[in-house]
Order: sequence, then structure tokens, then C-alpha cells
Amino acid sequence: MERSRRELIGGAAVTVGAALVGGSTAAAARKPVTSDAIRELFAPLPGTNSVRIVAPATERTSALDVSMDPGQQMFIGSAFKAFVAAEALRQDDSPNVVDTIAQRQLALDESVWSPDSATFNPPNLSGQVSERTALEAMVLHSDNTGADMVLKQVGPDNVRTFIASAGLTQTLIPDSTRSFIGYLFGVPDPDAFTWADLNAIQNQPYVNPALNQTNTMASSADDLVSFYSRALPGSDFFQNEATSQEFRELLSIGDIIWILPFPLAVSSFAKGGEIDSPGFHALSAAGGIFFDDVWAFFAFIINWPSPDQSDPATQDAWAQACAQALQLVKDALQAPDSGGGRLPATL
Repeated sequence: MERSRRELIGGAAVTVGAALVGGSTAAAARKPVTSDAIRELFAPLPGTNSVRIVAPATERTSALDVSMDPGQQMFIGSAFKAFVAAEALRQDDSPNVVDTIAQRQLALDESVWSPDSATFNPPNLSGQVSERTALEAMVLHSDNTGADMVLKQVGPDNVRTFIASAGLTQTLIPDSTRSFIGYLFGVPDPDAFTWADLNAIQNQPYVNPALNQTNTMASSADDLVSFYSRALPGSDFFQNEATSQEFRELLSIGDIIWILPFPLAVSSFAKGGEIDSPGFHALSAAGGIFFDDVWAFFAFIINWPSPDQSDPATQDAWAQACAQALQLVKDALQAPDSGGGRLPATL
């Protein structure tokens, strides 16, 4: 869940990004990126860190594949919503996919209200909302009500079938964000956990761990990079270019892009996630960047213990390490005398 990432890591990350852009030099652009260099960035951080960055070879660049413990299953929070978005678009994959999801109306009511919903603001809004609006809210603001609306429409088991068909063996999703919260609270039947039930116990402590095998939001850096390396270019999961383009457009508005922030002069596509609770914290960011005819796919995940409700020092340090890693990749792979490049309309 992503309650207040803007307050937690936004300001420090922006400062880091500005410093990196200002310090990029021609010499830095020729510096190789190694797994040791990435590990060095994240080594000072507590808990468990996992990283993978992959850039397929091009006519101009050699393949890049650097990692730090990428096979571990870890809690990723709302980053799981990218899988939901992909399956939602797959179900309507056609040249007219945008019209289809823009015209389909989903119920916005007590059956889907979930906390941490900046767009749909339960219980103050109800009615009907287009599926496209729900998808955009789910990615742009990580709106949990939007996510539960889309999950209810596409079916969580269909998302799981898609995940399995893609060979993503470390990835787990909940039936809904609200059922996941109910599981954390230890309710007997999380799928029957209502909005009224949530309001009755919302100030109680969690009794179940966020990372588990029953009801969770989990993946690995390997799974996330495997998914994005096939979903963003559009050749594996979608049959129609219009569907591929809509998926890229959705992921291009992910709030994690400006929260870290990402390097300048690249096309960025990503989804992030977090959880903050006394004793357990997690952050994740995964997706791809495109510049100078080069794709680079990445996943950063950290799970760590801390007794406090929040740990802004670790959040800021992690954001800084992620921003530095992405800038290193851009410096190493960008074309000489180039500021980057925009995504070709025909890709």
C-alpha cells in the first residue's frame, strides 16, 4: 500500500536527481556498470535488498545485466498493480482497446472502497467510473479503490493465470487490496472483509506479516524485469499495437517516476509500492527506461525491519541509491553527445 510516499521520499529524491544530472560528464558516460558498482550503492542500507537491471544489446551497445540477489521473493506493495493492468488490457486486446475501456463503466461503491485512495476518496464518492479512469487512478496515484475496481472486473484468478503463463514463479497477488488489509488484521475471512469492518478495526495493530504465502503482494527482481522486458516493448503479451501503446501510456504516468525521480531526457515507465508498519517496511520500483534506441529494464526492492511507524532516513537513502543506479545506466549507454531520446511512435 502507498499511503504517503510524497512525504516520505519525494523531497530528498528530487535533490538527488538534480545533483546527478548536473554532475554527468563525458567521462562518466563511458564508465561501465557492474554488479559490484550497484551492490556498493545499496550496501549501506539495512534489511534485504534486491536489484536487477537488464539492457538488451543493440547495434550500438553491448548487453547489460547487473544484479544484486535478484531471485528472492520479497514484498513489493502496490507494484503488483502493473500485472493487473496488463491482464485488464489483455482481456480487451484489440485495435479499439482504448474505446472499450473508456466506455465500460465500473461500480464505485462500498463493495470496492479501500483505504489509501487519493482519487476515489471513499466513502465520499460513489457511482460509476470508466475502467480506463480506474486504471489511470491505480497507476498515477496508486489508488487502492481503483485497483479493487479493476480486479473485480478482470478477476484476480485471471491475473494469476497470466502471471503463471509468463513463468513468474515468485509473484503473488491478493484478491483485492482490501482483502490483503483484512489478512494483516487477522480477520477470519479476508475476502468478506467489508468497508464497515475496516472502519471498526482500523486502529488495531496488524497481526499477520505482509510477506506471506497466503495473502500478499510479492515478487522478485528477476520476475519484475522478466515481465517488463516483455510487456513494455509489446511483442509478447499483447497482439495489437494499440494495446501495447495503452500499457506504455499507463506506466508512463506512474507516480514513482517523479518520486525518485528518474534521469532526465528518457522515456520512463514504472510502478512502485511500499508499506510502513511498526516492525516491517518495504519499498519497490520496477519498470523500464528508453533512450537513444536503448531499453533498460530494472527492479529495485528493499524489505527491512524498524520498530517505528516510518523510517524516512532509510526511505531517502534507498531513493538516492535507485536514482544513482539509473543515472549510471543512462550515462553508460547513452549515445555520445546525446541528451537521450523519445520513444518512437511505431515501436
